[in-house]
Amino acid sequence: MVNFEAFNQVNVLVIGDVMIDRYLRGSVSRISPEAPVPVVNLEGEDLRLGGAANVALNIHAMGATPILCSVVGEDEEGHIFRNLLPEYGLINQYILQSPQRRTTVKTRVMAGAQHLLRLDQEDTHDLSEAETQQLLQVVHEVLETQEIHVILFQDYNKGVLSSRVIREVILESIKRDIPTAVDPKFNNFWAYKQITLFKPNLKEIRAQAPMPVQATLNSLQEATTYIRSQLDNQHTLITLSEKGLFLETAGNGTIIPTQPRAVADVCGAGDTVIGIVALGLGLRMDLNEVALLANLAGGQVCEKVGVVPVDKAQLQEEYQSIKANQHTQEVTI
Repeated sequence: MVNFEAFNQVNVLVIGDVMIDRYLRGSVSRISPEAPVPVVNLEGEDLRLGGAANVALNIHAMGATPILCSVVGEDEEGHIFRNLLPEYGLINQYILQSPQRRTTVKTRVMAGAQHLLRLDQEDTHDLSEAETQQLLQVVHEVLETQEIHVILFQDYNKGVLSSRVIREVILESIKRDIPTAVDPKFNNFWAYKQITLFKPNLKEIRAQAPMPVQATLNSLQEATTYIRSQLDNQHTLITLSEKGLFLETAGNGTIIPTQPRAVADVCGAGDTVIGIVALGLGLRMDLNEVALLANLAGGQVCEKVGVVPVDKAQLQEEYQSIKANQHTQEVTI
C-alpha cells in the first residue's frame, strides 16, 4: 500500500522546458461571413503553468517540494511566468531569463469544452553555450544546497534539455546516488543514457524503435529490451493512452489497464504521470504500486478541461478503493 503522507518528505529537482498555457474562453453562435470559421465571443482568459512547470505543479499537489530549473525569455511573458509561480505555491528562484529567447506560450481558443484552435509562440533552438553554463551552475547550486531525492527531466524539445545538459546532470546524479526519470521527446530521445526510469509514450517509441511496436505485452517487452540496450536504464514505463501503462523492470513487463473514465481533455496527463512516478522513485517505492497510482492520476486529470494538476485526496480515495477491491477478490478466491 502507498503511504500518501510520505510524499510530503520528497524534494524533486525538475529540469526542462517550461511554458504558459493560455486559454481564451468564449462561446460560438454563428459562422463568420468573411470565411467558413466560427466567430468566438470572448468571455475570459486563463493563464496556467505548462510543460515542466505543470509537472512541478503536480508534484506540489501531492504534498512534495518541486525545485524547478529552466530558462524563459526576458520578455513580458517571461515576467508573467515567473510571477505565476508564487501564485501556485512554487518558487521562481531558479528560473533564468535570457534576452536571446522567447518564452513559450501555447494559446488555446475554447468554446465551452470545445478546443477550436491553438497558437504557439516559441523558440526551439538549444540554449547557447553561455545559457547552458548558467543553467548547469544553477542545477549545481541546488544539488549543493538542497537535499534532492530524485531528478526529473521534462523534455518538450524547446531547447533547455540539450545533450550536454542531459549528460552532465545524469553524471552528477550517478555520483550523488540520486535516481532520475525522464519524459523524453524526439530530438534527444536516445541521449538519456543511464537514466533510472525512461517514460516515452507509445507514439514516441514507435517513431524511434527499429521494430513495429503494438500495445501488446510481447511487443512492448521487445521494445523495452531494445531501449535498455540503447540506454542502460533500469526501468521503462510506456504510456498507452486509453489502454493504460506498460511497466518493465528487472526484465519483467506488465500492462496496467486504465479505469473507466469520462475523458474531457488529455492535455497534461503525461505531466501528471511522470510527476507521480518521480515521487515513487524518490521514495524507493514498489514501482508496480507507483505505476498503478500514476495510471489513476493520469486518468483523473483527463476528466477535466485544460491543463490541471492532480487532486491528491481524490487520488488517495480511488487508490484505496481499488486496493480494497483487490483484497476482497483475493479473500473470495
